[in-house]
Amino acid sequence: MLRAALKAVSAWPYKFGNKSLHTKDVRQSCAGFFGLVRIFCHDLVWLCVQRLKIRPQFQAVLAGSIIAKTEHFALHRNGLESRAPIKTASNDLVPTLFPIQDMWIGAMVPKRWAKRAVTRNAIKRQIYTVSADFLHQYPQAAFVVRLRREFSRKEFLSATSIQLKEAVRSEVQALMRAGVTGK
Repeated sequence: MLRAALKAVSAWPYKFGNKSLHTKDVRQSCAGFFGLVRIFCHDLVWLCVQRLKIRPQFQAVLAGSIIAKTEHFALHRNGLESRAPIKTASNDLVPTLFPIQDMWIGAMVPKRWAKRAVTRNAIKRQIYTVSADFLHQYPQAAFVVRLRREFSRKEFLSATSIQLKEAVRSEVQALMRAGVTGK
């Protein structure tokens, strides 16, 4: 049935086995399957790390302390009780920056140190993947991993080379281990 769902990208009929299916039929029959997948994955949500998304969240964490440094990265930490520096009309309700008590992580990879978007995205992916491995070793707080130095373009010629990804991964692992001991 999943094969039929992948093939049915248009309104034209598709023949699957002895049956002729239309896109609408495929959507209806797969809705139950994908609904079960969503329910199953909903139980695994607690394994995920919350990600910083808005500028005030990053600013609040960067205002905190640096708990670890490596050659290319710095790890910033701040508590979750930080409030948004936004003035409201009533001054009563100041929105919380971190509504969920969990580990929050953000990756800051400036264009100054990684010129190509492909490289920045590859570095961010490595940061988020490694930080998920350290989820249970860190307290409930907000963290930012900041790239503070360029990776040599002479050494890493390709923007997404395996060597670059391995170097980033090993250095971020060392940073996270140092952050665990430096809590």
